[in-house]
Amino acid sequence: MTEYDYRIGWIGTGNMGASLLRGALEAGVVSAQQVAFYDPNPERQEAVGTLLGHPVAAGNQQVVESAEVVVVAVKPQVIASVLTPLKPVFREGQLVVSIAAGVKLARLAQLCGSRPALVRVMPNILCTIGEGVAAYSSAEKVSAQHCEFVEALFGAVGSIIPLEEHLLDAVTAVSGSGPAFVALFIEALVDGAVAAGLPRETAVQLAAQTTRGAAQWVLEGRGTNELREAVTSPGGTTAAGLRVLEQKGLRSAAIEAVIAAARRSEELGQ
Repeated sequence: MTEYDYRIGWIGTGNMGASLLRGALEAGVVSAQQVAFYDPNPERQEAVGTLLGHPVAAGNQQVVESAEVVVVAVKPQVIASVLTPLKPVFREGQLVVSIAAGVKLARLAQLCGSRPALVRVMPNILCTIGEGVAAYSSAEKVSAQHCEFVEALFGAVGSIIPLEEHLLDAVTAVSGSGPAFVALFIEALVDGAVAAGLPRETAVQLAAQTTRGAAQWVLEGRGTNELREAVTSPGGTTAAGLRVLEQKGLRSAAIEAVIAAARRSEELGQ
C-alpha cells in the first residue's frame, strides 16, 4: 500500500520521466500497479514495462482515461502534438503535471482545456541520480492534496519548492542550466590540477569531491562566506588563487551566465 492511492498516467519515459518514475516507485510514493504509461519508443516501452511488470498502454488516450493524475514528461517541442488530441479526454478533478521546460500554465490550459487542475514543474537533470532540485507552480484548481502529492513525487528524486510562475525562468537558469555551469568549473579545476602535475584521474576525484563537499557545507546552513574565510589564510595559497579568479571575472561571468540563461528561457516560453 502506497501513501497515495491515485491512479497515475505517465506520458513520456525518457531520461527525466523514467528517473522520476523509478524514484517514486523506490520511495513508495506510488506502486507499479497504480501506473499506466505510454511512450512511442519501443526500447522505452520494454524497459519501463519491465520496471512496472506490465505492458505499455495502447496509447496516450488510454493512459488519460485510466488516470486521476497524469504526468506529462515530454519535450516542449512535442507537447502540443501530444496534448491537443487529448483535450476532449481530460476531465474535472484530474491533475495534470507537466515537466516540459518553458511551457507556461496558460499554454497548458490551452492544450488541456479548462477541466483538469494543472501543475508546471521545472526539475533538473540531477533527478536522474536522485539529487535533483525542482520548483513548481500551480493553477487555481490545484488542491493542497495535489500539491502534497507533487512534492512527494519529486521529493523522491531530490527536493522541490513551490514558487510563483514568473520566477521559473530564473529557476531554469540556476538549477536547470546550473549543472552545466558547475561541470565547466569542475573541468577547469581538473585541467588546472593536471597542469600543476596531478594525474587526470586523481584530479577528477579531488575536484568532484571538493565541489560536492562545498555544496554540502552550504546545504547544512553554513554560509559561503564562512567557508571561504575558513579556507583563506592571509598571504596563503587560497588568497592567491581567489585573487586570480576575481581578476579574471569569475563572479561577474557566472552572474551574467545565469541572467543570459533566464532571458533565453523567457524567450523560449513566448
